[in-house]
Amino acid sequence: MANEILSDKDLIRSYLEGNEKAFETLLMRNKDRIFGYIVSKVRNQNLANDLFQDVFIKVIRTLKNGSYNEEGKFLPWVLTISHNMIVDHFRRSNKMQMISESSSKSEDYNIFSVLKLTDNNIEDEMIKGQIETDLVRLVEYLPEEQRDVLQNRIFKGMSFKDIADKEDISINTALGRMRYALINLRKLVDKHKVSITV
Repeated sequence: MANEILSDKDLIRSYLEGNEKAFETLLMRNKDRIFGYIVSKVRNQNLANDLFQDVFIKVIRTLKNGSYNEEGKFLPWVLTISHNMIVDHFRRSNKMQMISESSSKSEDYNIFSVLKLTDNNIEDEMIKGQIETDLVRLVEYLPEEQRDVLQNRIFKGMSFKDIADKEDISINTALGRMRYALINLRKLVDKHKVSITV
């Protein structure tokens, strides 16, 4: 059976049995959505490339050491890893920036008050991140046509005109699918009792 028609779960199993090509198929199948998500958060192509590579190094290590839980879907799992790495990156760069700014000011400047403020911001960011992660998981339950429009609009930042051109549909159809996607997403949020407020 060709790798292309195997499920993500089967590809992972095949990869762990020594089939390197299976992981390549898994990567090619999911890379656009994962990279699109990272770019939408960091808004920097070079940084997104670095983080994307770091994410897949972590994915490979986790798979190899047997820590991957097959109950969850592969894509939401990788998006969660991506999100956590983005938060870690911003946490590191925010602290470094605060330290360098404080060292150039007067000696009585209180670095701890700055770091405390940064930590609070990180906590808010992580809560928001968890909300986003939960919503990403719920998006997977939407009908494919609605899911595609929502992901292109929200995660990739595409205009409705570009989405319509890509999907070969009218702008009104794209808008309609987005509307139904949001209605259905709200129903899923209620059904799964996901909190969407910080």
